[in-house]
Parts: sequence; C-alpha cells; structure tokens
Amino acid sequence: MAPILGIIAGPLLDMAGKIFDRVIPDKAAAEKAKLEFAAIAQSQEFQLALEQIKVNLEEAKHPSILIAGWRPFIGWICGFAFAYSYVLLPFLLYLTYMFGDAETVTQLAKLPKLELAEMLPVLFGMLGLGTMRSTEKIKGAEGNR
Repeated sequence: MAPILGIIAGPLLDMAGKIFDRVIPDKAAAEKAKLEFAAIAQSQEFQLALEQIKVNLEEAKHPSILIAGWRPFIGWICGFAFAYSYVLLPFLLYLTYMFGDAETVTQLAKLPKLELAEMLPVLFGMLGLGTMRSTEKIKGAEGNR
C-alpha cells in the first residue's frame, strides 16, 4: 500500500464515517454505507488517483521550473484570461463609455475577447473537475482503465 494512501485514506474514511453517522439515522444503513465507501476507497480507480497525486507531489518538488512549473503556468494563464475577459475588459469598457470619447470607445471595443470555452476544459482537467468518468459511472458504463 502506498504511503500516500495511509496519509489520505485514513482521515478520509474517518471523516466519511462521522458524516454517515450524522446523516443516516439507521445504524445498520450507516454501517452499510461505511462499508461501501471503504470498498470504493480500495478500488483500482481510487488507487490510481492516489498514485497520480503522488506523482504530482513529486513533480512539484522538482528543482527545474520546466517540470515543476507547468501546472502553475497553465493555471495562471487561465486565471489571467478569466480576469481579463470577465473583470478587466468589462470594467475598461464601462469606464471608457462613461468618461471617454467616441474614438477611444471604438478602439477599446476592438480589443480581443478570449474564448474561455476553449480554456476551461484544460483548467477543469488540471483541477480534476472532469465529469466524463462520473457520467460513465452514473450511466453504469464501467470500463477497464
């Protein structure tokens, strides 16, 4: 068993157990839910996720910025694009409409608008917020990974 599993799985199982005890009033049903959750925690998919976390932690410790810094770089790029598209550009347009002249408004309106629909899948994937596997599980399409 990987050391990371002991670090993450133990407290996770304890926390889940406490939540099940509070949410499910029936003791037998709560125990059943705890057992099912423990089985999930021992599943191959969960183990693979923990191994990926371990790789990510080791990668982040690397002295080379090219290896350790690619995730933060992509995150910052997506963050700046989000701030530009939803905070900075609308604010500048508002100020220009309120206090600027027609020529400045025309020039500012020509600034590029970033397509965040193209960047958000990258950001969500980095953050682990993908729904494809969850959707497969809900639909019952268990595949070998």
